[in-house]
Amino acid sequence: MSTKNPQFTGTYTAIVTPFKDGQIDAAALERLIKSQIKGGVDGIVPVGTTGESPTLSYEEHIEVIRLAVKFARGKVKVIAGTGGNSTSEAIYLTKAAEEAGADASLQVAPYYNKPTPEGLFQHFHAVARATRLPIVLYSIPSRCAVEIGVETVKRLAQDSVNIVGIKEAGGNADRVSQLRAALGPSFTILSGDDALTLAFMALGAHGVVSVASNVIPRGVANLVEAFRRGKPELALKLHAKYYPLFKDLFIETNPAPVKAALAMMGMMEDEIRLPLVTVSAANKEKLRASLKVCGALN
Repeated sequence: MSTKNPQFTGTYTAIVTPFKDGQIDAAALERLIKSQIKGGVDGIVPVGTTGESPTLSYEEHIEVIRLAVKFARGKVKVIAGTGGNSTSEAIYLTKAAEEAGADASLQVAPYYNKPTPEGLFQHFHAVARATRLPIVLYSIPSRCAVEIGVETVKRLAQDSVNIVGIKEAGGNADRVSQLRAALGPSFTILSGDDALTLAFMALGAHGVVSVASNVIPRGVANLVEAFRRGKPELALKLHAKYYPLFKDLFIETNPAPVKAALAMMGMMEDEIRLPLVTVSAANKEKLRASLKVCGALN
């Protein structure tokens, strides 16, 4: 394994895709990305799970990436979600993201198909061979029904120089230790769960792909930076402050709660595509209270 520094460290916002009257709301997306830059995040991740990629057409998917690159203006990195459960689709979207100027690609494990470890290897190998972009794998077994095993990750990293990291969203801190032992210090590990960011970083992760930073970019960035600068007590204090919001942003299926929160803050319409629906009135009030407690809403 290489001993070079990891390519992606810090806070990366899993950016929502704003809609208005059923269409992509470019103005709201620009506002949101500007707030991320101002909040000090290191990058944004458009059209991942939080960006509702399963309900976007190919054209919409590519347009969101193009807009994200445009609005980021080189001030933060853009890791475009271009995975899929069809290898040809993942290659098509990844090539389009590269052409649009993305800095890297986030590749989710193929969902529904339930590929074997060999199938996972061949899938990611094919995508990596089709692009020059750095690739961050994305393991989220609760949504995909498969985990990208540690040995498969190691094999992929050894096989493809542009497979540089993983977003780990399995909820298991021990996986961080396993991945770090297998892959060495230069392979990027990012938490895929805000509530576990601090624990994962304590075990060797380099940061987070955050849902909460849509709402509190400065808060999440400060938490991550505090730990990176050797201030674990401050990081723990910030974690405790924001923990209720971390949990309440998943009070219903993501990204419905974070979109409701952003609507309360006047950032965009509270609009989400079926089969997901907006959060219930009762849960919306609980979310509003959490936003107030952490200072995100007056």
